Amino acid sequence: MPKAGIRQGAALAGDASRDGARATSSIRDVAVLAGVSVGTVSNVLNRPEKVSPVTAERVLKAIAALGFVRNDAARQLRVGRSKTIGLIVLDVRNPFFTDLARGAEDQAVHGGLSVILGNSDESAERESAYLDLFEEQRVHGILISPFGDVSERLVRLRSRGTPAVLVDRSSAGSSFSSVSVDDISGGSLAVSHLIERGRRSIAFVGGPFEIRQVADRYEGARRAVADHPDVTLEVIEIAALSVMEGRKAGNAILARTRSDQPDAVFAANDLIAMGVLQALNMQGDLHVPRDIALIGYDDIDFASSAVVPLSSIRQPSALIGQTAVQILLEEAADPSISPRQVVFQPELVVRESTSGKR
Repeated sequence: MPKAGIRQGAALAGDASRDGARATSSIRDVAVLAGVSVGTVSNVLNRPEKVSPVTAERVLKAIAALGFVRNDAARQLRVGRSKTIGLIVLDVRNPFFTDLARGAEDQAVHGGLSVILGNSDESAERESAYLDLFEEQRVHGILISPFGDVSERLVRLRSRGTPAVLVDRSSAGSSFSSVSVDDISGGSLAVSHLIERGRRSIAFVGGPFEIRQVADRYEGARRAVADHPDVTLEVIEIAALSVMEGRKAGNAILARTRSDQPDAVFAANDLIAMGVLQALNMQGDLHVPRDIALIGYDDIDFASSAVVPLSSIRQPSALIGQTAVQILLEEAADPSISPRQVVFQPELVVRESTSGKR
């Protein structure tokens, strides 16, 4: 029996070769080669239980011989929704978002879905372009860490049957479900730790402040300092949450007189903290943590392996992505579900970069 099957497959392949293989075979080509109707091929692909084993085997061999790949996207669009989730993050270079995307993907796979990743690069225009693309693709739903104000756009998408969940950001007015970390608490945790280590002149390095997470982390820092009249908090605003911008901030600190330099830095994320660390320890006379204590935010994998292991505020990045997909799938299945706000608490991770003074 196996030998006969092989011969039959070879014959089908030969027929296809003689007829001239097409670059893109259609379902009609498969039907002709297998000697069945287009409806029978469709049943083999979508409802195989309706087709006899012998006929199904012949159709599958025709598919293999022609190299036919069905246009699943078109089929899904006819149904009304694709099997993909759109995810828009602020900066794909940030390992925090990479881990978040991995968590979202792992959860999506369990639901038979895949994830398409869009990088807004902290640009409202790129963010809007990705929302356009995902709407055109009729994605199953959208996860977004927004840069601009996208609430009206998300309302419109939801009215057309596409749910959206905010990630790493709470929803103003609770109009959408969101999965985030209490960044105000995280900012307070970071600066309180610096104060406990004996630091009294603290600089917050972050920006742009249009990003809600940056503003919330600064607000937490401000609240921590408010309880200590002998502690000062300044802001060194930067243009992006990147290593390069952190390096610029570090160089700006180096350019000051020693009496005007802070004795601690709270960076809005770990990438910024690493840039500050590079500038201070590699290009100047200041040393971390001897002269300046340094703490970041996110606790990315690189934080523990930095030249000076970096203290940081840990976020459960993968869990944020997993939880957001769970909520998204529930809302896609039942649009009447009320929006939910899931807020995780951050965790202080102490390493060498904040050791020293007391």
